[in-house]
Amino acid sequence: MHKVVIIDDEDIIVRGLREVMPWEDYDCKIVGTANNGSDAIELIHHEKPDIVFTDICMPQGDGLSLIAAVRSEYPEMQITILSGYSEFEYAKRAIALGVCRYVLKPSKFDELEEALRAMVNKLNEGKPAAQEDPAAEGKDEEGAETAQNFIIKNALKYIEEHYAEKLTLSDVADKVYVSQWHLSKLIAKNTNQSFSDLLNGVRIERAKKLLCNPALRIWEISEAVGFADVTHFSRIFKKHEGMSANEYRNKQHVK
Repeated sequence: MHKVVIIDDEDIIVRGLREVMPWEDYDCKIVGTANNGSDAIELIHHEKPDIVFTDICMPQGDGLSLIAAVRSEYPEMQITILSGYSEFEYAKRAIALGVCRYVLKPSKFDELEEALRAMVNKLNEGKPAAQEDPAAEGKDEEGAETAQNFIIKNALKYIEEHYAEKLTLSDVADKVYVSQWHLSKLIAKNTNQSFSDLLNGVRIERAKKLLCNPALRIWEISEAVGFADVTHFSRIFKKHEGMSANEYRNKQHVK
């Protein structure tokens, strides 16, 4: 039995899909619904469905980020987008992430059933079938890779914008809809760093710019870039730059 999750902020669409689609004919069962991004990712992590029907524009979340998270963490999961966006570029970005179908609202029944059939067929092919079709396997891998790049780009952007705050791996993972473990793995894979080292690197780069202002004291700079105490800041700065913050400042003034 294939598990299905439906995500849409319009109750009428959720009810319509639940009641009209011939789920049993395709050996499918709805295990949950959600109407916003945060509830959706929590539901997906809990149920680990085989199939997801999702809107791309929803409260408390960006649909593309949600899809990227799902494709990266659960590459076998099949996704159909239900969207009011007809712009080609938007659809192309979604398809590049590896979604199975992109269905425009208002959706026709035969389009929705065809999407369900396509997703079920892909699930039923199983791993042996995928291995016999290198092109299909390569496309799946490409979609998962695109999804991972999408997540890392958004995670780095969030870190750059919020480095001065008390930022944790959990905070960033929540913003890009993946588990802490998965984000940690992606950061290591793409940057060869831990989350802590990555965050400290961003903070130190900002501190170096602030050190060019002689009016700012070291402890003020430490606070401004997000360190809880100046001792920790000094230790991390020396580890990164091979000199103290004061030595770095003096060196800049000599130039």
